[in-house]
Amino acid sequence: MSRLIDSFGRVALKLRLSVTDRCNFRCVYCMPEDVAWMERSQLLSFEELERVARIAVSLGVENIRLTGGEPLARRNLPELVERLARIEGLKGLSLTTNGVFLPAQGEALRRAGLKSLNVSLDSLDRKRFEQLVRRDALDQVLAGLDSARNLGFESIKINCVVMKGINECELIAFAKMSRETPFQVRFIEFMPLDGDNIWDRGKVVSLQEILDRISAVYPLDFNSSSEPHEPARTYRFLDGQGSIGVIGSVSAPFCSTCDRIRITSDGKFRTCLFSTKEVDLRGRLRDGSPDKEIVLLLLGAVSRKEAGHLINSPDFEKPERTMHAIGG
Repeated sequence: MSRLIDSFGRVALKLRLSVTDRCNFRCVYCMPEDVAWMERSQLLSFEELERVARIAVSLGVENIRLTGGEPLARRNLPELVERLARIEGLKGLSLTTNGVFLPAQGEALRRAGLKSLNVSLDSLDRKRFEQLVRRDALDQVLAGLDSARNLGFESIKINCVVMKGINECELIAFAKMSRETPFQVRFIEFMPLDGDNIWDRGKVVSLQEILDRISAVYPLDFNSSSEPHEPARTYRFLDGQGSIGVIGSVSAPFCSTCDRIRITSDGKFRTCLFSTKEVDLRGRLRDGSPDKEIVLLLLGAVSRKEAGHLINSPDFEKPERTMHAIGG
């Protein structure tokens, strides 16, 4: 069987599949307030998404995460989940969401075969939450988390983007949440993918800073049994009460063990979140090309995957697309 292996020996096992660029939030680290959405005709249909997912799984992809935008803003998403869950060889199917639509859609998603969730939550303070996402919706996100917990998903993680001078003061509160609930909080360094060009290295709270602040209150120990290819390094509380994850994309890049590839909602294939090059799959999906041609496109693109994202290099070039248009 052909495998998606790059020139550095990394094997692509995880696919981030974006289903829409639309979102009901306007998170400052992700997108501008004033945004023009893609035309519906530009988005891959459920049939096209299922087809490209099947091809990726045939090449060794084991896990698919649905992203956006806000993926639950895509109409009838449980139908797509059901289609993907039936793909033979797929081991994991998950979704990243802001949680607002979970009370309405969570049960249907669970029945359709969705295994796990990552819910974005950047502040537990109402005013600060609104400052970060530019919407007054904290109560709705918390209600979504409660709903998901009651539905019995196998795994629910919370994604918290940490920004210096804004929400770093809540590290301990989130650590406490990770200790006292079934949710594992994953702290994410602020990355240069925003729409208003506010990213600055001085606004990054590094992985080590996050660990030092939390450990001063709740001592931590690195979880040596954590999956080496995961972007989050996991740490257990020494007293055995839960764990946290930290994604250090800026201060501690994990490019050398990266096993992820991405497809945007308009059908562009990317080998890295920070890629400046894309391969058009949508055209091939719509012009009658057979699967073998899609396979060759994927194999070729992965073979050219960059060694790393160069954030810490003078040669770093910010992608033209912001996070919401790539697929977080």
